Amino acid sequence: MSTTLEAVRSRRSWSKVTDVAPTRAEIEVLVSAAGRVADHSSLRPWRLIELRGDDRERLGRAINKAAGQKGASSKPMRAPLLIAIVASYRKSKVARWEQEAVASGVAHMLSLLLDDAGWGVLWRTGDYTRSKAVAKAHGLEKDEELLGWLYVGGKPPTRKIARRKAVDARRHLSRMPRGKKADELDATDAD
Repeated sequence: MSTTLEAVRSRRSWSKVTDVAPTRAEIEVLVSAAGRVADHSSLRPWRLIELRGDDRERLGRAINKAAGQKGASSKPMRAPLLIAIVASYRKSKVARWEQEAVASGVAHMLSLLLDDAGWGVLWRTGDYTRSKAVAKAHGLEKDEELLGWLYVGGKPPTRKIARRKAVDARRHLSRMPRGKKADELDATDAD
């Protein structure tokens, strides 16, 4: 197993995968680990839905219904396994946006774990994730929202793996602002 830094640096999205997928038992081990993300008040405001086989066809029909089209979208058929990420909001002092951030964190952590375990993963979203037809197909409750799906399958053999350009941390990392406005704020806090 690689180090965390190596796993994160080598991660990429796999838009094309083979027809093999992890077993339910393999996924459960990874979900257990992914669920350890930072979670204010340990609410666990998320759940995952596994879609295989005909489930993907049902999702394709719901996607087309949301788009006002007949038949079934072929999008869900692009991977043998889809894992729907659901923000399952709890009544709490913890803000809704913070609960959604936890669900997103679980999805991202799971995608990293799947990639590190040798699986190809792509997180798909779209306007239809918030449609009534798609929510109904997933059996979502009143206080739940779909955040997208992890498309999971085998990594196809490739001749050359395209690497993502490294992030220039200096463009995204700054210090707390200083200057007249910051000093004025500090002065009012001291009162």
